[in-house]
Amino acid sequence: MNNQFRRENIDFYSNGTRCSAWLYLPNVDKRCPVIVMAHGLGGVREMRLDAYAERFAAAGYACFLFDYRNHGASDGNKRQRINVKEQLADWNSAIDFIKKNDSIDDSKILLFGSSFSGGHVITLSAHRIDILATVAQCPYTNTLATVKTVSPLSALKIFPFAIADVLSSITGYHPVMIKLVDAPGKVAMMAVSDYKKVFKLMPENLKFVNKAPARSVLEFFKYSPSRYTKNIGIPIFYAVCRKDTLAPAWATIKCAKRSKKATIKEYDCGHFDIYLGDYFENAIVDYIGFFDKITKG
Repeated sequence: MNNQFRRENIDFYSNGTRCSAWLYLPNVDKRCPVIVMAHGLGGVREMRLDAYAERFAAAGYACFLFDYRNHGASDGNKRQRINVKEQLADWNSAIDFIKKNDSIDDSKILLFGSSFSGGHVITLSAHRIDILATVAQCPYTNTLATVKTVSPLSALKIFPFAIADVLSSITGYHPVMIKLVDAPGKVAMMAVSDYKKVFKLMPENLKFVNKAPARSVLEFFKYSPSRYTKNIGIPIFYAVCRKDTLAPAWATIKCAKRSKKATIKEYDCGHFDIYLGDYFENAIVDYIGFFDKITKG
């Protein structure tokens, strides 16, 4: 038991599906600001987001860290399905649920998202009126920018699988799967040179499912959170990885500058590096300082 905080297993429901969450509560006798958190594309909470939550909790913040439906410890009979509409619904359900907890100061709802969920928190910050501040780490922002990171060979290989997957859905959920991460030129959602670093984010006992329905690639073509950045009126911290192979730094900075109260910080690392080592240490201190400034004045 950590003497600074405790962690509870919590279930909540999103459109009738049970989602599993960890609630981190500081050991204090007052209502706490809460940071709602979820992972990026195909990720689960054990992939270093728990490390962020532990540091936030030690700094006095409650954290509500959840797995999307169909992923990780959450229920759902369409396993590994990546669907933007469903994931945003899960975020909204998580926020609405935790606001009612007696240990939470519901006037201080904060968001933390990374990679694909970094895009989600951008979207949520533009549409919800109850969010106080947000951190978007190496966020997915722009369809065109991300598509350009995929090698032409990988793109050509993926689309026949995506078409086959769409056709297979006519009679039910019979997904045609491709890998989430692999080397450039391979059939994968994230076919990038630093793909092996993903596996460094996982504890040894984690049974990571390195696959997703091929139709998931189509989600990128209809979802660009960057279109909402100009509508964000709350303080938002954009953590930009200069060597990002998935969410190009130039695209993130371009859209971040459109937010009225943006803090933009660049880190000299790749997309997966910011979860580990000195880059993680530097970033988490920055995030806590940002949230402290907002919540403590």
